[in-house]
Order: sequence, then structure tokens, then C-alpha cells
Amino acid sequence: GIWMDHASAHIMPFTTEIITSQTVTSKFTHYEKEHTLSHGESQMHNKEQHMQSDYYKKIGEIIKGYDEVLLFGPTDAKVELLNVLKENHQFDDIKMTVEQTDKMTENQEHAFVKKHFTGR
Repeated sequence: GIWMDHASAHIMPFTTEIITSQTVTSKFTHYEKEHTLSHGESQMHNKEQHMQSDYYKKIGEIIKGYDEVLLFGPTDAKVELLNVLKENHQFDDIKMTVEQTDKMTENQEHAFVKKHFTGR
């Protein structure tokens, strides 16, 4: 399961053991936005797109090792990632589900992943 927004992704491999989270963060921070905006809006958008692409690639590399993935979170980042992955045939055999959720605590994220994959 992957809870994500545009700033970070919490990757939680579902196992019979305790679920642990790994975090992947986007390098496009508020500071980076302010800094590049001072050089012009189009440069800021180009940098944002480049950094978001790198962020999605990092997550994609992790997803490659799984048969099924749950993408969830409060923003459109999960749908944007899904669209990027659909363009790459390496992900054709991975079942991907997208769910809209609010911000969650780590325990809520783990419970959501467990419920999705076990039905309880």
C-alpha cells in the first residue's frame, strides 16, 4: 500500500508480519518553489514537473517488485502516478487500485492497507 500526496509517499509492504513504512519524498519543497518562482513562473513549473517526474520514478521502481498495489491519499498525486505508470508496459501485470482518503496517522494507514488486502 502507498499513501501519498505531492510531497511524500509512505510505502507499506503488506506481509503477515508487522507493517513497516518507508518514505519517499519529493524534492520540490516549498522553499524550492519560492526560489524558482523568483526566476519566473514558467521556470518554476518546468522544475516542478521535472522533480515530480523523479518522485514518481522512485515510487515506480519500488512498485515493480509487487503483483498488487493500493494507492491512496488526499490529493490527485496517486492518480497522476497511476497515469505515469500506465504509459510504461513494465507495469501492465501489476494490479493497481486507487482510493481517495484523508490525511491519516501511520497506524490508520497500516490498518487501511491491512483491511484492503485481507478484507478485515
